[in-house]
Amino acid sequence: MASGKIRVTVVLLALSLIVSCASTGMESRRQADAHYKLGVAYLGQDRIQQAYVEFQRAHDLDPHNKEVLNAIGIVYLLHFDEPAKAIKYFEKAAEEDPDYSEAYNNLGYSYQTLGKFETAIAYYKKALSNPLYPTAEKAFANMGDSYYRLGKYELAVRAFKEALKRAPGLVPAYMGLALCYNAMGRYGEASTAMTQAIKLNPAYKGNADKAAEDLREKKLSATGYEEQDIRDYLEILKY
Repeated sequence: MASGKIRVTVVLLALSLIVSCASTGMESRRQADAHYKLGVAYLGQDRIQQAYVEFQRAHDLDPHNKEVLNAIGIVYLLHFDEPAKAIKYFEKAAEEDPDYSEAYNNLGYSYQTLGKFETAIAYYKKALSNPLYPTAEKAFANMGDSYYRLGKYELAVRAFKEALKRAPGLVPAYMGLALCYNAMGRYGEASTAMTQAIKLNPAYKGNADKAAEDLREKKLSATGYEEQDIRDYLEILKY
């Protein structure tokens, strides 16, 4: 009889510990979510270091949260200019959820910034293999950029058009088309795509002179591919 009571007590204690651990885990995730949301808010205000700190706090509390891992990767990639570190976080995010297309798209963009365009394209295709990817236009547009860098203009045009099917107002896709058509000697189509990009860009609202002025200013600090792209944009505006 006594041994039966002991077993019941042990079972109750075990259940109590399980409930306690579950509650602790839920509280950690709740706090992590709060830090993550604060980090997103800071990022929107261009307060990069504060955003990074909040994302790290969220990661300490919930190290398996794919969105937190992805957010840290974005900070390293877009703000700290450290694509190698960014790749590690995007890879971890994809490990947590093999269907997390956002992480694959960001992996692609990371490799694209490193000039590894074939690897980038493979990751964009991985992102697009998920039919539930809600922002597939981003991966298509990025893929178009990588194909353009490789001189595969027809494939680039196809990717940009796929992006525009999903997001008809996507300015970078029209800018990409303009570059492709220009490289292919299809100058009228390049001009049409550029005109549409300027029309859709809220900063220009169809004002080609304003666009040209802005591009000339950006060209002063641009280097590498960006500088060449701006040169081509300015040339297209003359057509």
